[in-house]
Amino acid sequence: MPSMDDLNSLDKIIEHTIQSIEKSKHQIFEIAEGARREYNRLEEQLNNVRQETSQIIQEVDQTERLERQARFRLMEVHRDFKRYTEREVKEAYEHVSKIQSELSVLRERESSLRRRRDELELSLRNLKQTVERAEGLVSQVGVVMGFLSGNLQEFSQQINDVKQMHQVGLGIIKAQEEERKRVAREIHDGPAQSLANVVFRVELCEKLMDVDMVRTKEELRELKLIVKNGLQEVRRIIFDLRPMALDDLGLVPALNRFVETYQEREGIHTELTIIGKERQLHTSLEIALFRLIQESLSNIKKHAQAKEAKIRLEFAANKINVIIEDWGKGFDVEKFHQEVREQESFGLLGMQERVKLLGGEMQIKSAPGKGTRVVIIVPVPEENN
Repeated sequence: MPSMDDLNSLDKIIEHTIQSIEKSKHQIFEIAEGARREYNRLEEQLNNVRQETSQIIQEVDQTERLERQARFRLMEVHRDFKRYTEREVKEAYEHVSKIQSELSVLRERESSLRRRRDELELSLRNLKQTVERAEGLVSQVGVVMGFLSGNLQEFSQQINDVKQMHQVGLGIIKAQEEERKRVAREIHDGPAQSLANVVFRVELCEKLMDVDMVRTKEELRELKLIVKNGLQEVRRIIFDLRPMALDDLGLVPALNRFVETYQEREGIHTELTIIGKERQLHTSLEIALFRLIQESLSNIKKHAQAKEAKIRLEFAANKINVIIEDWGKGFDVEKFHQEVREQESFGLLGMQERVKLLGGEMQIKSAPGKGTRVVIIVPVPEENN
């Protein structure tokens, strides 16, 4: 067994390692953000070049038609040379020459735009790969950070079986990183984009203020709406991370609010029925039950293609029963369990692991075209009764 001095030395080594990895993580993140900004800039250029290319193609087609008409006119003059004056013959030649010169310039412009378009498309593909690789590296570094930041001594005291400790530890790290990645993506695509838009609008208002006050007021009204929407998005993300109603009011009020928000956001009619006398449970148990129901509704949204769902929460004497039903497309349960054994899976598998940690059991009943019914039974410790 390692001594306390050894553990302290190990902690110091890990601390220095974490600082180095954290610095590298920030550098990779900056590279990813720089590549993403360049990607957006080139994408805008590509759209402009595509529009110019489309326009020049139309001009080339139109000029080719005029050139054919001019050559036809010149052929007529040649066939009946005596019928036309010297001036008319000269004008026919000059007209053909002028149109052919214009056509040559337009074709050269079209060729140049096509080359520029192809170069931009190639650059965009390369930049996209750079962004994806950098984001993947950030995620991998985050996994290392999560593993090294764990309290190794606490893990050793709580888990005696080394194999079980390894599996549980990796499961926790994967779950944490998936959640962090999800939250980071939501913030990047939601509030971060809104803030960027706010900065752009503010700069526009600064320029318009001395020129067009009416336009400035319109921009400020739109800016106010953007800020409101961004605030709502931030509140939604906070609620998904940890609903305040769960701490302030308890499980049932938090579920009621979540179900209302879920219906409005996803357009799936959802009923919540409470059976038995509602009572306050241990905080960790309430959080676990809330997350199980939250994950169930998330699975319905992602996979079931259902328009209706029902949740029944029953407060029994020494247990809590939860039933979540939907009338979506359903699936083959036996095939699902086989796929779980063959490859990594989340969603229902994560719910099963969570229920197992609570000492409960979970049953899944489903068939293709007949919806899905999830039954969760969780024992309630005596101190909660």
